[in-house]
Amino acid sequence: MTSSDTIDVMNVHDTDTKTRRLGAGLTTRDVSAWFGDHKVLERVTLVMAPNQVTALIGPSGCGKSTFLRILNRMHELVPGASLAGTVAIDDVDIYRSELRVTDIRRRIGMVFQKPNPFPAMSVAENVVAGLKLARQRANRHDTQQIVESCLRRAGLWNEVKNRLGTPGGALSGGQQQRLCIARALAVEPDILLMDEPCSALDPTSTRRIEETIHELREQVTIVIVTHNMQQAQRVSQYCAFFLAAEDQPGYVVEQGLTDKIFAAPEDSRTLDYVTGRFG
Repeated sequence: MTSSDTIDVMNVHDTDTKTRRLGAGLTTRDVSAWFGDHKVLERVTLVMAPNQVTALIGPSGCGKSTFLRILNRMHELVPGASLAGTVAIDDVDIYRSELRVTDIRRRIGMVFQKPNPFPAMSVAENVVAGLKLARQRANRHDTQQIVESCLRRAGLWNEVKNRLGTPGGALSGGQQQRLCIARALAVEPDILLMDEPCSALDPTSTRRIEETIHELREQVTIVIVTHNMQQAQRVSQYCAFFLAAEDQPGYVVEQGLTDKIFAAPEDSRTLDYVTGRFG
């Protein structure tokens, strides 16, 4: 698809679907993106394999976070945003199929750089808040089970099981981030997108988040943006290196197995970046 095929993503059709599967694959083909007349991504083709962690690395301003938001149609929330190309979950184009936006964002969850629990809600209320937004009903017994299950999956249950009624905003930064992960898990997503989830956390909290990522990979597909090269090596199985020249849109220089990207990359620019020579 070329720029002449640009979609106004504010007007994509929104219909119903019940299709869902854990550990779904996510694929993009020739994805380009604009904010108004400013092109920020150039023909990104990438395969994010089921039940694997794919790390997106590269210097600031190369389009990684924009690409991440395109994957669950958050790009369209910016006025004037547009894109070309294909984004598919299990071979279903999320921009041209009958998938509703709300269903897409349920299937493809997001954890942001800064923890964003609802501060006035309790820990338990935060976990099930996503269910209410997704209009999924659960009785009291089911809700209690969901709260415990998701907090366990997020590695937080033992720390908060006696504090479920306290405000989510009273937790530490690392606990708040894991609470946000638990909230994202409550709607049973197939894929979890993470935009620098540890950038504001201390080393201990970062380790716990990374342990959570490792455990969650058995249940969901994860795509993570990180500027921490050691973290990318620790948590991911696949890696994509983004780069943007001055006044030019971001693009993928190289992608592949994480071990190969860090040990024997094919492009000298990748080697320079992962070894800290620039960026």
